[in-house]
Amino acid sequence: MRGVRLHLLLLAGYLPVWVWSVIGPRDIFVWFLETLPAMVAAVALPAIYPRFKFTDLVYVFIWLHAVVLTVGGHYTYAEVPLFDWLQQEYGLARNYYDRVGHVFQGFVPALIAREILLRASPLRPGKWLFFIVLCVALAVSAFYELVEWWVAVASGSEADAFLATQGDGWDTQWDMFLALAGALAAQLSLGRRHDRELQRLTGSL
Repeated sequence: MRGVRLHLLLLAGYLPVWVWSVIGPRDIFVWFLETLPAMVAAVALPAIYPRFKFTDLVYVFIWLHAVVLTVGGHYTYAEVPLFDWLQQEYGLARNYYDRVGHVFQGFVPALIAREILLRASPLRPGKWLFFIVLCVALAVSAFYELVEWWVAVASGSEADAFLATQGDGWDTQWDMFLALAGALAAQLSLGRRHDRELQRLTGSL
C-alpha cells in the first residue's frame, strides 16, 4: 500500500509540471517532441500497472526523467534559464542542460532495462547483465539520435531547437557518450539497491 501511495504521488506530482510546461512554451513544436516520451510514459505506466509494477526506485527515476524532459520541452534544451545563468557566470561554451538530459537518457533506461531483464529473462546480476543493459541504453540513445535526424529532414529549419546542437559538430557523439556514462553510473551506484528492492517486490532475484 505504501508503494501505491508513492506511485500515485509521483503521477499527481508530474501533472502540474506538465500543465506549467504547456503554458507559453518557447516553441510548441519542440515542446511536443521533447515531452512526448514523458506523456507516453504517463499513459502507459498506469495502463500496465495492474499487470506489471516496477520498483519504487525505478518509478522515482522515471519521474525525475519526465521532469527533465518537460522542463527542456518548455524552454527548449538550449535556453533553460538556470543553465543560461551558469553559462554566463562561468564562461561556459554552451547551455549544458541538454547534456544533463542525455545523462538521464542513459541512466533511466538502464534501470528500466535492468529490471525487465531480471524479471522476464534468465539473466541474473553479473557481467552479462551489466553489459547487455549498457547495450540497451546505448541503443535507446542511438535510436533517439536517428529520430532527431528524421525530424530534421522532415521539418528543415524548424528542427534546430529540437536538435540543440548549439554549433557543436560533435553533439551527436557527445549525446551518446553521456547516455552511456549515465547507464554506467546507474548500474554502479544503484545496482545493489535495485536488487534489494526487486527482492522485496518479487520475493526472488
